[in-house]
Amino acid sequence: MSTLTAWERALERFGETLLAQIRHKDPVEIVDALQQECDGNVVVCSESRVVVPNAYDVELAEFVHDELERHGGRVDQVLTDSLARHGERRGYEWAGPLAVHVTKARHLPNGRYRVTSRVMRHVRADAFRPAGRTDVSVPPSGRGLAPEPGT
Repeated sequence: MSTLTAWERALERFGETLLAQIRHKDPVEIVDALQQECDGNVVVCSESRVVVPNAYDVELAEFVHDELERHGGRVDQVLTDSLARHGERRGYEWAGPLAVHVTKARHLPNGRYRVTSRVMRHVRADAFRPAGRTDVSVPPSGRGLAPEPGT
């Protein structure tokens, strides 16, 4: 019986270690991916004005999403705060109110997460469309985005 108990404890430790690695690794990777998405979409308007997208979609694998919510609560708010600090350090100007929307997804390129961004003038986290839709276009004035006709 003691051998069975030792195996059971070893499996519990292995499971806890694996979950700890997921919890600590994924948030850092997701924050890095958000920062890279932000940095990769800068628009330099002048020496003193650098504009970046303000609406970010973070799609998480179901197991990552569930694990982060279980241990971290409001994942979207934590990611928004982290990205806001990054933008402040870099001197970025957001194209509108900053929002990070987190959803679950089944099919992801790396199996864990995908980050996309876009410009939305008056954005709320619950107003996002599913990622991958490209139903916004730049109007002739170049002053923000507007929905394409018929959408």
